[in-house]
Amino acid sequence: MDRYTEIRSFVLTAEQGSFAAASAIEGVTPVVMGRRLDALERRLGVRLMHRSTRGLTLTELGADFLVQCRQLLKDFEAAESSVSARRHDVRGHLVVTAPAGFGRRHVGPHAPAFKQQYPDLKVSFNFTDSVVDLVREGYDMAVRIGEVVDPDYVAVPLYPNHRVVCGTPVYFEQHGIPKQPEDLVDHNCLAFNPQGGQQRGWAFARDGKRMSVRVDGDMACNDGESLFEWVRQGLGIAWRSTWEIQPELTRGTLMTVLDEFAVDSYPIQVVYPQQRYLPAKIRCFIEYLREIYNRPGYWERS
Repeated sequence: MDRYTEIRSFVLTAEQGSFAAASAIEGVTPVVMGRRLDALERRLGVRLMHRSTRGLTLTELGADFLVQCRQLLKDFEAAESSVSARRHDVRGHLVVTAPAGFGRRHVGPHAPAFKQQYPDLKVSFNFTDSVVDLVREGYDMAVRIGEVVDPDYVAVPLYPNHRVVCGTPVYFEQHGIPKQPEDLVDHNCLAFNPQGGQQRGWAFARDGKRMSVRVDGDMACNDGESLFEWVRQGLGIAWRSTWEIQPELTRGTLMTVLDEFAVDSYPIQVVYPQQRYLPAKIRCFIEYLREIYNRPGYWERS
């Protein structure tokens, strides 16, 4: 039994004058209220109340203790109210991680305007393609691309995103357009190196089932921006996210192939550890990014 419960029950019993009246308010039996008082008295080593057939009366020590306990309960409620109220204040230090390329283009540029809205907030960003442990490394939230399956985290979708195979029109004029995922073996596929994770192949869906195709090319890199630049130069084709290539698709400098086999499971999401009360700094930044990402034409311009 915690001390708070014992003290609250003692105050309630003293104010009501009986275990029966106090138990009706507390929602327990009179026996439970009596046990709580017994436990409190044993822990303190003093008698707080005299019990008799006529009822309960406070001892001298009990009367003095009652005054102090009432103040303790008021202080406790004030502390809770203060913390609860601050959950709605955007202040403190917001620490965010995001994929390097996405963070540089779609998170960092929006930070100054967000910070201007909340002058009491400090923000820190770590843009990296490594998946960090949010709890162990002290992050409030992460922007992630793709599915999140960890039950200890909450995932909040910000905007739909797809992974597609893309290249320049000139490249496909010279090398032909693949009709099936297996046709990629005949193309120069520019992929992340093994440290980047695409050694498992590029993912596709056929007849409702997921599949992967191992690809090969004469250039590989673990930096998405470099791969993107090589594709724009017509050096090969790549498996990229629509958030990255949409402006080029709109202008026609890049085109996609194998769209009917694309896997629809790469949304842009915010991830944060499970918690009972979500701090306002996290909630407001999520809402801020979602509003920006859903503005008409944002991805075509960015």
